[in-house]
Amino acid sequence: MTEIKDKTELIEWFRASTTYINAHRGKRFVVLLSGEALADKNLPNLVCDLTLLHSLGIKLVLVHGARPQIAQALEKNGSQSSYHKNVRITEAESIETIMRVVGGESAKLEALFSMGISNSPMQGSNIRLVRGNFVTAKPLGIINGVDYHYTGTVRKIQTQAIEQQLAQNNIVLLSNLGYSLTGEVFNLTAEEVATEAAIKLQVDKLILLIPQAGVIDDNGELVASLSEEDARLYADKLSQGDDDSKSISRALRACLQAYSNDVHRCHLISFKDNGSLIRELFTREGNGSLISSDNFDNLRAATIEDVTGILKLIKPLEEDGSLVERSRELLENEIGNFKIVELEGAIIACAALYPNGEEFGEVACIAIDSHYRKNGYGERLLASLETEARKKSLKKLFVLTTVAAHWFIERGFNEEALSELPEQRQQLYNFQRKSKVLIKKL
Repeated sequence: MTEIKDKTELIEWFRASTTYINAHRGKRFVVLLSGEALADKNLPNLVCDLTLLHSLGIKLVLVHGARPQIAQALEKNGSQSSYHKNVRITEAESIETIMRVVGGESAKLEALFSMGISNSPMQGSNIRLVRGNFVTAKPLGIINGVDYHYTGTVRKIQTQAIEQQLAQNNIVLLSNLGYSLTGEVFNLTAEEVATEAAIKLQVDKLILLIPQAGVIDDNGELVASLSEEDARLYADKLSQGDDDSKSISRALRACLQAYSNDVHRCHLISFKDNGSLIRELFTREGNGSLISSDNFDNLRAATIEDVTGILKLIKPLEEDGSLVERSRELLENEIGNFKIVELEGAIIACAALYPNGEEFGEVACIAIDSHYRKNGYGERLLASLETEARKKSLKKLFVLTTVAAHWFIERGFNEEALSELPEQRQQLYNFQRKSKVLIKKL
């Protein structure tokens, strides 16, 4: 019985992921793999998941770092890295070692993406990973009297060359090395390379893989959604912590830089947690922290194509008795009364307005996905319905509810007697449900 149940759940998850597969197909993502991620035992699983994204039509630009590997190699050679404001000062005698280490890490990634043994997720993938001089760099220079030598900063991302490779269905691999117009090699931060690539290519998502599930609040809970202001506060706080905290702070600052330059989908996801990338991108509940713009969810009138998504959204509320059950046929006939909120191709909230007589409008079927109930979608939907009611010259809104009376009262509705409803609606009142009658004057 358990085996059948597990298979059924797998099938249902796969069906539910179709929305996200369709939404992501053809989109471009920049993914940052830090040096810590490359050293983690979960790296082969990450490569398999990135291969899956590629097979689903997502265009990938991968950026890898090598911070711990460089530190280890320099220490082995008897060199001690010096830092100023958390940026490595790259001496002339160190750059050869850094080039060797970074090149080795790039080669390891190429090898992992080249696997194709039988009975493995990589079988038949036939992926081409392309790297080259896609990043033009310049020296960071002397700042406040500190000479950074061969530590550099991004001067230009060769976007046209990268886009040509993506158009040929190749994955582009960038590292933390950049090349100057005078033929020199500079050591950059992988976060800067990823951010600049995301901005210049105007990608759909910047994904940074970090040591933990995402941003964690003071109560140990994952912060699934961050505003720009929240991200800045956490970045400042985490910059004072341990190495992992500083790593997350750098990732947040990279997200903020991308966000301020019109890359409005930045994800922080664990590189340690097997499957975290897939859960974040292909499930409604996600598995990381997302910095996004509220404008990127879409409140709109529902269409017949939205019926399946609405039915799935309201089903749990129908099962617990919060909403009256609606058949597919009924919903199809009434779809013109509905508004929805859509986020990345998934319907996460809905509500309906039914004109009733010349003066009344009934608010019905307000439903919000459980993962998004603290984001104000109910208020936005109600405000939209009120605007629609005014356009229709309606004078009053009413709602019948068994569980949400206080929510509506807080938003200007008053509890009234059944006799205050239009006569036709009084006749349809379900006395077994004992719904409260709430009315608001517009």
